Amino acid sequence: MDIKHFIIRVYALIINEKEEILLSDEYRLGMKMTKFPGGGMEFGEGPTDCLKREAIEEFGQEINILDHFYTTDIFQKAFFFDEHQLLSIYYMAEFKEKPGFRISGRAFDFDEMMDGSQSFRWVPIKKLNDTDLSFPLDKKVLILLKEQYR
Repeated sequence: MDIKHFIIRVYALIINEKEEILLSDEYRLGMKMTKFPGGGMEFGEGPTDCLKREAIEEFGQEINILDHFYTTDIFQKAFFFDEHQLLSIYYMAEFKEKPGFRISGRAFDFDEMMDGSQSFRWVPIKKLNDTDLSFPLDKKVLILLKEQYR
C-alpha cells in the first residue's frame, strides 16, 4: 500500500424528534451512494467551518453543531482515490430553522442520474441497516448510533 495523502471529510448526524436520521442519496463519480450529509474539508478551514459550509451548499440553510460524535479511529483507505487515506469526522447537528428544502420519502428521488444529483430523506434509526449505507465508516457510525437509540 502506497498511501501518500489524506482526505478529510466532515458529516452531520441530524436526528429529528421521531428518532429519524437525515440521509443523503447522491450520484457522484458514476456511483449511487447513500451517506450522511457532509463533504470534504478544504485547506484553510476547520472541521466545524467545513460542516457549516457544506450545510449551506447542500441544504441552503444553516445548522447548529451540537457535539462531536466520532472521528475515524482505524485506517481507512479512500474509496475513490488511490494513494489516499480517509479521515472522517462526525458531528451531531440540528437545523437552526425548520428544513426549507425538499425531503423525499424515497431513495434517489431526483430526475436524472447525473454527477452531483442529490436528494434527502428521513429514515428511522431503528429501521436503518448497515446495508442501507454505502461506506464503511458510515456503517460503523450507524452501529454507534443504534447503541444510543436502543
